[in-house]
Amino acid sequence: MPVPAPPPSPRTALDGGWRTDRLLGHGFEERPLGPATLVRAVDRPERPRAAVLHVHGYNDYFFQAHLARALVSAGLVLYAVDLRRAGRSLLDGGPGGGTDDPLPPHYVASLREAGADLSAAAHAVRELDPGLPVVVHAHSTGGLSAALWAHAVRHDPAHGPDLLVLNSPFFSLSGSRLADAGRSAVLEMLGRRRPLAVVSANPSVYATYQHASHGGRWDFDTTLKRPEGLPARAGWLRTVTRAQARLARGLAVPGPVLVARSDSSGPDRTDNPRLDAQDTVLDVRRIAALTPRVGPDATSLVVPGGVHDLALSADAPRHAYLDGVLAWLEAHLPDGHLPDARLPDARLLRPRLPGPQEAP
Repeated sequence: MPVPAPPPSPRTALDGGWRTDRLLGHGFEERPLGPATLVRAVDRPERPRAAVLHVHGYNDYFFQAHLARALVSAGLVLYAVDLRRAGRSLLDGGPGGGTDDPLPPHYVASLREAGADLSAAAHAVRELDPGLPVVVHAHSTGGLSAALWAHAVRHDPAHGPDLLVLNSPFFSLSGSRLADAGRSAVLEMLGRRRPLAVVSANPSVYATYQHASHGGRWDFDTTLKRPEGLPARAGWLRTVTRAQARLARGLAVPGPVLVARSDSSGPDRTDNPRLDAQDTVLDVRRIAALTPRVGPDATSLVVPGGVHDLALSADAPRHAYLDGVLAWLEAHLPDGHLPDARLPDARLLRPRLPGPQEAP
């Protein structure tokens, strides 16, 4: 069912406190949000149809300026949140005081932490653009967190998403070592007694291949999205497996949900000839099987040739992903048409090099 049409959206007091984004430079702004960081695109449509809140995954942060430009060109306002212990929230002097948090990057002992950050971000977006529908666009572990959060706040629609787009959500463990560790009988005990113990550590061939320094099409800060990977720790893995088990029992996310995935999975190895055309992180069959468990109005979007982050895929699947998301939004947002951006100008989706470290 389409969400109600938005009234005019005056700016609020929360609009203060922004500064030029330290990573993407001019064109983006950031501000503290408790232990997290809120980012927004400076450019915005004259008459926006909705506000999109982007949520990153594990070993990740918001750097997808091309995605922001494409969504803004389609009549949407773009925000992103770097969750606590991730991205900008780890930088010296950043919110959350990356220097005084003793826990490792991306570590969470409970998804309630991610839920608190998501609630704060969604509340901020509604304050900044009152009356606009809020679309949460969440990737990988961010997708798992967003699904459970949307379920948890389902009785309080003002604090949850109106529409939920999940980009290759982390619905199930994948990879032999990580899956074996997740199924281990000792994980529950280890997660409680030695939560920071490393149970799996592997480099990310996917992230390495994506980076411009290795011939990839994207530039990002390799201290915040690490090609060498981040170790999976017992407490984090215990949290994730519990969240996945809860999802498997069935959630009741009340609003429309789009669950997007690649059409195939493959090994995260340099000898995989389809490294740039498969999800090499997750098993897409498990995403497909668990999609109906998210809520009563969950739709699948399959992107042939897509990589794990579908928005970082090669040109054709990247366009197909955006086409599918915009078409779905067109069907669920209030009456009126999004600008004709389902086949956007190529420059809106083209990687911009050199990378995000532009002088403010």
